[in-house]
Amino acid sequence: MLAKVRVGLVSGLFSMSLLGSTAAAAVPAASAAVLAPRVPTVSAAATDSGPICWYGACYDYVSGHQWTDTTGVSVLMKVEKPVVNPAQTGEHSLQEIALQNTARTSTVEIGWTVDPELNGDNQPHLFVYHWVDGQESCYNACGFVQVSRAIKPGMALHPNEAANFATQNIHGDWWVFFRDEPVGYFPGSLWSGTYQTAQLVSVFGEVAENTADSPSCTQMGDGRFGSSPAASWIRDYRIAGTKDAPNLAVSSTSPNHYDAGAVTPTSFKLGGPGTGACS
Repeated sequence: MLAKVRVGLVSGLFSMSLLGSTAAAAVPAASAAVLAPRVPTVSAAATDSGPICWYGACYDYVSGHQWTDTTGVSVLMKVEKPVVNPAQTGEHSLQEIALQNTARTSTVEIGWTVDPELNGDNQPHLFVYHWVDGQESCYNACGFVQVSRAIKPGMALHPNEAANFATQNIHGDWWVFFRDEPVGYFPGSLWSGTYQTAQLVSVFGEVAENTADSPSCTQMGDGRFGSSPAASWIRDYRIAGTKDAPNLAVSSTSPNHYDAGAVTPTSFKLGGPGTGACS
């Protein structure tokens, strides 16, 4: 039995309280052969650098980064239902937060994704992911320990919902939270106990494009440019376990297709239509 944990934010720091107990179980490995979410390097994601083509696909980003030394991050994100090109395979559109070590080989991620091949529909779904020693794992499993009875990685979400997404290292394990509720955790043993703080925070929108379809008509966010007043957004960015103030540096790889707007140290709007309506 594991203590059920609720997360809150007080003056930029996570505060934990115990709320009874609930059973925890390891989630079995997922079998879907789909494109992993890939956290962009700061240099590769520079504004107007163009799609990043790696690992057999091309990726466009609108991303916020901060170098720091932190044990946890929280953001409020708008859940959207972007159109993913139905004529192509290997495409998705997502928004997420990711924590990485200095070498960017250890990663914990949580967010929402529209990925027809992963989820079997065109709805947004909650996801978690992690990397160990630069190696891919799988969505929503591969060592993830489920704790919540009500909130599960892979569950469908409501478009237009505004929800808190967070991750924090607690006693050596990387916990993930959604709607301020603990979903579960990646045990620190997956990294042999070596990954307990993160040095790079990334908060971003990502469009994965088939190499034959880059640039793509797949949308980011709600399909509006981030510079539009009605665009999707990420805000209330907070970091824990550090003296550094939150301070996101925001960039767009292909601003003619997806861009950012209303940028502050703790928030930005993001999105775009890609190349336009999918035929």
